[in-house]
Amino acid sequence: MRRDIGRLIMLALLVLCGACSSGRKSANLPQRDRNVITGEELIEGHFITVYDAVEALHPPWLAARGPDSFVAPSEVLVYLDNVKLGGVSNLRNLDLHSIRYIRHYDGVAATARWGVGHAAGVILIATQD
Repeated sequence: MRRDIGRLIMLALLVLCGACSSGRKSANLPQRDRNVITGEELIEGHFITVYDAVEALHPPWLAARGPDSFVAPSEVLVYLDNVKLGGVSNLRNLDLHSIRYIRHYDGVAATARWGVGHAAGVILIATQD
């Protein structure tokens, strides 16, 4: 009788362990980068402008994280294929269909890549071309 109960408990534990392990992500699946919006996401979202897409998917990207200077506070800058366009208002004028991906760089990463004056961060847009 005790052997049957022990076997039943072991069987239940094996079933539970198998159910828990099936929810794990496979090591072969690529991890989604939270700092990137893909071209597929833009098309699937049926957005009108790039600004609308960023505002819907990652609204914190559009706002500076607090003033770094009271005299001349920095703003989030937009780059298109590594060419500086200016502030986030430029996102309203870009064609969604030519975009491969949009990547956000925080202030530290943006300053390291583009230099001084990027403390509020950068939104980099890479096109299909």
